[in-house]
Amino acid sequence: MDTTNLPKTRAEAKATGAKYYFTGEPCKHGHIAPRKTKGVCVDCMKLQWQRDNETRAEYFAQYNQSEAGKDAKRRYYETNKDAVIARANARPAEERKGHREKYKKQNPELYKAFVSVRKRRHKKATPPWITAEQKLAIRHLYLQAMSLTKLTGERYVVDHIVPLINPAVCGLHVPWNLRVITQEENLQKSNKLVDPTTPA
Repeated sequence: MDTTNLPKTRAEAKATGAKYYFTGEPCKHGHIAPRKTKGVCVDCMKLQWQRDNETRAEYFAQYNQSEAGKDAKRRYYETNKDAVIARANARPAEERKGHREKYKKQNPELYKAFVSVRKRRHKKATPPWITAEQKLAIRHLYLQAMSLTKLTGERYVVDHIVPLINPAVCGLHVPWNLRVITQEENLQKSNKLVDPTTPA
């Protein structure tokens, strides 16, 4: 903040309607900084904000790990699912990747369990009569998704056109029920039934 034209005293600041004044003298904590006409030294305020932010961050970190915090987040997500997904998709690709990596590191057992459940679901949805060529075609789709992710920097995934879990009908884990789309499209689609000839 430029102190050149600031009033020199609080009385002068009040008289002129200025929000700040600058005496050039240190405050009781030793800061030589502008002071608010209706407050304290600006540097003292910054330190207090920093302490308050650290306290709030610690409080919310503990609250978010509590059952009450987890329930509140679940309720919020269920009520505002589309908005939450839209905000997540609006983040830069590198930021989204960072969040995924952070989640994996912070929740290794949960992530392993999620991957295990997904594999079991795929295995259960794979019919016994599927041929070796069809299994190879499935593998190629996953390799294609990985290649597109590396090539474009945007995450691609393999989507089940007819979801494996849906109230109306459950699809199979077979090549003709799979397609490669962006993760953003996949999140927007969720487990809804869509026309595969149109964007998700």
